[in-house]
This record gives sequence, structure tokens and C-alpha cells, in this order.
Amino acid sequence: MKLAICQINPSLGDLEKNKLKILKYIDKSYALNPDIIVFPELSLCGYPPLDLLREESFIKENKSALQEIASFCTVPAIIGCIRSEGSDLYNSAAVCFDNKLQAYYDKILLPNYDVFDEKRFFTPGNAPKPIMVPIKGQKRKIGLQICEDLWDEQYSCKVSDLQKELGAELIVNISASPYSKNKIKERKRLVASKAGRLGIPFIYCNIIGGQDELIFDGSSFAVTKEGSVLSEAISFAEELKIVNLKQNKKNISKSISSEEEIFNALSLGVKDYFYKTGHEKAVLGLSGGIDSALVASIAVNALGNKNVCGISLPSKFSSKHSLIDARQLAANLKIDYQVIKIHSLVQSFHETLKPNFRSKDPNIAEENIQSRIRGNLLMALANKFGWLVLSTGNKTELALGYCTLYGDLIGALSVIADLSKNDVYALSKWINQNKNNCIPLNSIDKPPSAELAPNQIDPFDYSIISPLVDDIIEKKKTINMLIDEGYEKKLVYDTYKKIKINEFKRRQAPPVLRVTSKAFGIGRRFPIINNFSG
Repeated sequence: MKLAICQINPSLGDLEKNKLKILKYIDKSYALNPDIIVFPELSLCGYPPLDLLREESFIKENKSALQEIASFCTVPAIIGCIRSEGSDLYNSAAVCFDNKLQAYYDKILLPNYDVFDEKRFFTPGNAPKPIMVPIKGQKRKIGLQICEDLWDEQYSCKVSDLQKELGAELIVNISASPYSKNKIKERKRLVASKAGRLGIPFIYCNIIGGQDELIFDGSSFAVTKEGSVLSEAISFAEELKIVNLKQNKKNISKSISSEEEIFNALSLGVKDYFYKTGHEKAVLGLSGGIDSALVASIAVNALGNKNVCGISLPSKFSSKHSLIDARQLAANLKIDYQVIKIHSLVQSFHETLKPNFRSKDPNIAEENIQSRIRGNLLMALANKFGWLVLSTGNKTELALGYCTLYGDLIGALSVIADLSKNDVYALSKWINQNKNNCIPLNSIDKPPSAELAPNQIDPFDYSIISPLVDDIIEKKKTINMLIDEGYEKKLVYDTYKKIKINEFKRRQAPPVLRVTSKAFGIGRRFPIINNFSG
């Protein structure tokens, strides 16, 4: 059996464009003579459609586009789509051949955790019955699954086992599975285990592309009935992958480092955020520090150096080395670089507010004025030229509230806000090893500082606080667990408190590109008013 895995990047809501892309891939597949053509979950409309599913015209356009695609399908094609029946909506796979729509499979297991809330929108299917499709003049039983149907350990319905019992000769899983660290390996381990245990080959077809804060990596693959990976598609790019289940020759992608994987993921997230919102150029503040240097490097990889503008916004507290490092970074990346001094603006604010501050000693209010002036200037440039501002804060700072609302938290997209400070250092070093040392070594080696006050450095030991924050946010470790593991008791309580009281800042921050199992954003929902001492 020969299958065409069409790993495509749809644009959510643009059904006409997605329809044409699917037809293009079907046409390309015909030239390769496949028995079955496979597209990812909800590839016709994009994933996740959220409240677009409440729009009647959206559902109608989905149905109309599917009918048009079906009329072109001579060999069996499996296409992720929406099915409506009365007031119920189903996350479905349409099976089309002989130039018409022949059958549907409705997703049975609807995820309702982290970034997923499909139970809000969809009705679950109830029949894992295999679909009969014609292949070389014979009817063959294919077990269809949609994403979560594969991850059935916590469910009473074991979809894969039932499909095998009902005579499925092959299982095809179409997915819209977002990227996070180690997820690619986890998928392959799970499918290989199921295939080997059930003695049945699996095809896994995943969507690719950026959608708001989610990044879909693709990484589609085929597994033999013995449980070994037969073929893999590339990650973070579209591909038409032909898989011959009878062929012994393996086609396995070269493994890459965790840092390269994250760099590719974030680059795709930035690229698609701009492309799919109709923007071309990014602007960001260059402080001379490691965070803005990393974001600039990712932006250049995603958008090209002609579409990235770096702005240094020095105050009287900015060090000479910060300006030197920012200028050197811009030169290394070959991006547009400008300097806007904010000394006079800061002074004007101080003079204006002097009578209202009532002779109180300077504190964080004066420091944050500088950050907010910088935010205003970056937004003014973005508004004037139709650019988007990239926010440059990292996950450790965002967790602890070490950021200024309406200051460095401004922007259209937070590029590295799901990377801990330790991750930022690791990824920056990888970039320098693989991208011609574009980040100045001084930006990596010097103590991090907001430079909002004389001789200021960040008030954390990141080698301790960064993994502690990850343990709380990603691993959900309790206070007692962390103290038992050796963390100092006061530090644990202070860190928990900082994370809790700064929820109001995160609620107003730009969307965060998700690369871990638990990012700030739609997958982590804590109340702002929260008096649980935990």
C-alpha cells in the first residue's frame, strides 16, 4: 500500500485558500500514483477554529469547499474538516473517492485540557468502526483516528484496540498536535508501541504552521506493524511524503538538537504570525542584553534581515557597553539600527510629576517611567510604519513579574516568553555556534541588568531561580515537594507568591509562543484575584 502524506500549513479561516492548497497537493500526489492521500486534522479550516465554529457562514463554507474537493478525488483522500448534523458539530475526517464524498469518521476522544477545549465546541463520535476504501480493485479496511484518539490511556474507549478488533488493516491518524519540547519523540514512542503491540502499521499525519501562540511542527511519520519507524517527514515545513508500506528501505530524518528544534519552532511561530496577519516588518528594542539579542536573531531567521529594525533607547543609566553590544548585534545581523535617546523625555516626566509625587524618595515608579517611555516610542514607530513590536521578555521574568506593564510588556508577540533564562543562554550559545557568532559574547557573559537605576543588576541567581520557576509552572511541584528537594524554604514561598500576585501582568501581556508543556497563555488559567496560600 502506497500513501501520500500531505503535511500542509493551512491559514485558519481562509477556506478558499486552504481548498486550493489541498487541491494542489492532491494533484501533485496523483503524479506519484498513491493508493490513499492523507491530510491533517481540520486542514480545511485550520486549527483551532474556536468561536469561529459559532459562525453559521463558516460552517457552510467548510461544507461547500469539501464538496468541491471531493469532486476532484478519484483515489481515496482523507481530509480533516468540520461536519454538522442538526445543532451538533463534529471534528471529522472526510473520506472522498470516485469524485464524491463517501464517508465521515468523527473524532471520539475530545481533549479538554491545557490549550485544548474541544468539548466546548464539538460532539464526540461514537463509532471507531473502520472505513472501507477501494485499493487496487479490492475493499480494504482502514482505521481512521483524529489526534486525541491515539492518546487513549486515560480514556475508557481504547480506539486503536477496537479498530484492530474490528479488522482494520492499517490505522491512519490525522492530527493537529502542537509542538512542545520532547513532543516529537513522545509521539513516535507511543505510535511505535501501539503498532508493535497490535501488529498493525500506523500513519501519522500532522499539521504544520503557527497559529496565534501555538506552533505545529508537522513531523509526520509511518510505522511498520513491527513497531519501527519506516519514514519521517521534515519538521516545521510543508512536505508531500510518499510512504510505501511494503518497502523495506527506511527514510528517516536526521535527528537535531533540542536547541535547533526550539529555534526552528520559534522561527516558524514568528514567520506565520506576521505572514498570516498581513505584516512584514518587526521592530524591537535592543538593550545590548541577551534577551533582545536572541529575539532579534530569531526574527531575522524568520523574516529576513531587511524586515527587522532594532532600536536602542538609552537613558542616563545605560552603560557604554550596552550600546556597543546592541550596535554590534545589529551589524552582525545586518538589520536596520537606530538610536533614540530618552534622557530629555525622562526629565520631562520627572518635572511634570514632581508636584504630584510630593517629594517622596525615588523608587520603582521612576524606574518604570523609563521602560514605559521606551514602550511608547516603539509603539509609535510601529503605528507609523505598519510594523509589529516584538516583546523580548523571558519566562522566568514573566513568572516573577520582573517586567513593566505598558513598558517592556508591550508588543504584538512574545517570542521567548516560554523560554526560561537558562534556556535563553543555551539557545543563544547554540546560535553562536551555528550562526557565525552573531550574538556578541559580552551580551552572553555580562550580568543581566534592566539598567533603570545606577549599578543595577537583576536581583536573582538565575541558575537557581530559573529551574525553580520551571518546577512550579511546568512540573506543578508543590511547596513541600520543593523544600524536600532542597530548595530554601523562604525562596520557595517568595517565588510562589511572586508568581501568584503577578497574574494581572501576564493577563495583559502579548501572546506567548508556546514551546513547553505549560506556557503562560490559553493553556494556563489562574484567577487574578487569588487568595489561596497553597
